[in-house]
Amino acid sequence: MARRSFIAIVGHGPDLERDEGAASVLRSLGADVRTLDLWDDPPRLFVDDESKARAIVVEALDRPDLAAAALRALRREPRLEEVGALVAVSVAQIARVEPSSGFDDFLLVPYVPAELYARVRLVEWRRSEFATEERVKVGAIVIDRAAHDVSVGGMHVPLTAKEFALLSYVCERRGKVVSRTELLRRVWGSQYEGGARTVDIHVRRLRAKLGAALPLVTLRGAGYRLESPVPGSGGPEGGDAARAAQRGGAGAEALEERGEPRDERDEDEDEDEDSDDEGDEDSDDEDDDEREATARAERRSATSSSGTATPGRERRITR
Repeated sequence: MARRSFIAIVGHGPDLERDEGAASVLRSLGADVRTLDLWDDPPRLFVDDESKARAIVVEALDRPDLAAAALRALRREPRLEEVGALVAVSVAQIARVEPSSGFDDFLLVPYVPAELYARVRLVEWRRSEFATEERVKVGAIVIDRAAHDVSVGGMHVPLTAKEFALLSYVCERRGKVVSRTELLRRVWGSQYEGGARTVDIHVRRLRAKLGAALPLVTLRGAGYRLESPVPGSGGPEGGDAARAAQRGGAGAEALEERGEPRDERDEDEDEDEDSDDEGDEDSDDEDDDEREATARAERRSATSSSGTATPGRERRITR
């Protein structure tokens, strides 16, 4: 049996059913709507176990200070924790809406019916997650397997073949720990002879390109786990991932070549220590060889200059 989805309208009881209110407007557009007084218990929205909230609209109107408190109470209901929320306020009160209040978007009263429904659908899309044979969506990240394309908030993000395969696999395993050995086997193949450091390098590149839209955490001694995305991260308005996409893949690769700064999440719990030591020793040896070669070239240049330029100056002084 399919789960019934509804839009929750929360506000001052006597005003919820007014003709120009969100509940009436959305019902006229064909949406299933349920209302809740600001002071009622959130579980009252769920009249059966098969229902599911699509979005929440808190009608704060001239009291935006009550909206944040109402949202905190709604979030204490497990079935509403991940549902997108909008706050509706009058034009005179829009400046009092705090960005930190937890709402995904805002609406101005009086409503424009088409805008009201469009914003509900937008916040529903941002919060939705799905996985099919062709497409996977986790937060703002959409992976199109058929087109071999990745976008964040609707903006294309260029990835290499291995980065694409790695991202696809960790998104499929959302919420589960995946070890470096498992990633090497499933992404690079059982015949690959490289070490775990390869995985760490590709993870850092993905973090650089996708930014906050990719909540991939490192678990010391275990591997990686993709957690729930941060609301609003990498959305259509921009964010780290969007700016990385604007710079393009070349920008991220350039960061790698220049020595990309380590992700804070990797400071104490990053790669296997043995693989780190081996990689550091190899890079140190290469750096030493380059410095020695540079020093020899400078000495030869200095010797050549002292053997030709100085006598020339002396001859000019003599004449």
